[in-house]
Amino acid sequence: MAFGTPGKPTRADTGTSAPAPGTRSTAVPLPPEQPPAAGTASTAKAPATPPAPEPAAAAGKAGALPAEQDEVVGPEGTRGMPVPPVPDQAPLKLLAELTNTPPPPQTLVRTILRRVKIWTPLVVLLALVFVIVQAVRPLPSVSLALTAAPSYTFAGTPLPDAMPWPTEGQSTAEVEGLGSLGVHGTQTPVPIASVTKVMTAYVVLQDHPISGKESGPKITVDAQAAQEAKSEDESHAPVKKGQQFTERQMLQLLLIPSGNNIARLLARWDAGTQDAFVAKMTAAAKRLGMTSTTYTGASGIEETTVSTAVDQLKLAQAVMKYDVFRSVVAQPNVDIPGVGRIFNNNNDLVNVGVVGIKTGSTTPAGGALMWAAHRTVAGKEQLILGVVLEQHAGTTVDDSLQAALQRSQRLIESVQGGLTSTTVVKKGEVIGHVSDGLGGSTPVVAAKDLTAIGWPGMKEQLSLTPAKDLPHSAKAGTQVGTLGFGSGSARTSVPVVLQSDLSEPGFGAKLTRLG
Repeated sequence: MAFGTPGKPTRADTGTSAPAPGTRSTAVPLPPEQPPAAGTASTAKAPATPPAPEPAAAAGKAGALPAEQDEVVGPEGTRGMPVPPVPDQAPLKLLAELTNTPPPPQTLVRTILRRVKIWTPLVVLLALVFVIVQAVRPLPSVSLALTAAPSYTFAGTPLPDAMPWPTEGQSTAEVEGLGSLGVHGTQTPVPIASVTKVMTAYVVLQDHPISGKESGPKITVDAQAAQEAKSEDESHAPVKKGQQFTERQMLQLLLIPSGNNIARLLARWDAGTQDAFVAKMTAAAKRLGMTSTTYTGASGIEETTVSTAVDQLKLAQAVMKYDVFRSVVAQPNVDIPGVGRIFNNNNDLVNVGVVGIKTGSTTPAGGALMWAAHRTVAGKEQLILGVVLEQHAGTTVDDSLQAALQRSQRLIESVQGGLTSTTVVKKGEVIGHVSDGLGGSTPVVAAKDLTAIGWPGMKEQLSLTPAKDLPHSAKAGTQVGTLGFGSGSARTSVPVVLQSDLSEPGFGAKLTRLG
């Protein structure tokens, strides 16, 4: 056995050879011979250093290692495989090295193509989902819009400018549902006398409502009301202690002869005391927006009870909604068992169309009147309301009251004569359109002539009200709304119908909608 240089195996050989010229033998001598064991006849030969290869032969071999690099040889002449290098390159390059195929060079075109192959299926899937969602989404709500002129002005000289307004005090008038005819005079709080009883009746009807032919609960006349019935200083109703009258009869005794004793009796019956009732009157005035009004009693005899024409008109609007109140103030006289016939001191009730409401007269207040009248126009009855305060004439309180009545009557006649009707929209005229919410629209027309009620110079808004649950598709002539003019009892309206068929939006419109 022979050993080469440390760390490098060498070939074993049984022959002996001399070292090459100029080289040093590296053979390791065997240990000294040991005497053989008894009965053993074998002998050992000393190994010899293998001969060095011929220079010419070594150089002639293709791929031979240089002399200074000894070839690694394993047992029995096997060769050792070299260890591959540690992979430190990209997987694609490593694969190319292993397959001896170099990777294709990276170009912009190849990058774009690779990305197209990756993203195209995803984009197609998203597009398909988008189309399906757009097709099955609920349709937006159908809407109705006005395209005609939103308002109309009656021709002629404006009526409010031509009305005979009183030159003193303060006054105002309106047609219910159509609007104000104007306000004249400075609106500062002034005594209103027995016009106060309108609020007294309003509070009683709010706390104890009756309607139609109902009479309401019975109310007993107390000693105070009976004693006040003998007063010569104020208006009263001739009642006696212990008498019982229904609520309706008490309202008649309050408003027709203007009984102060009945006003205070109703206050005690409703709230326990007049002061507690006055608190209710004040609260009611606040709810109605009567910001310039102060109540200090139920009858109005106190000159500290003050208001304005504008505030009292707000009360007139509210109280005339009670049919019992309207029927009572429209009576020129009435027969009440136990009292007899009582007469209304509103002489204007003898005039055609006048229906009340309440007079008032004292020295501080002068003459005052809250009035109401009717006028039938185009088959519809219109309610006219007005208030006149602080009217003075002659030398007595009654003279001032008569002045208030006469001046109010002139206002009433001018309004009754000025109310008129005209055709605002003709049948078949396009006044708007139905929108499907996706860009499509279908015109709508008035099914009849729209006749409006008003006065010269009056400007009023048109209103288009859609029908409930507008359809997405319908035939021509289907009603889809109502066109109206005015409000309340003065309102006139006509149906609005489709001019042509209304169709549901197509697939293209559904696909391209964004909202």
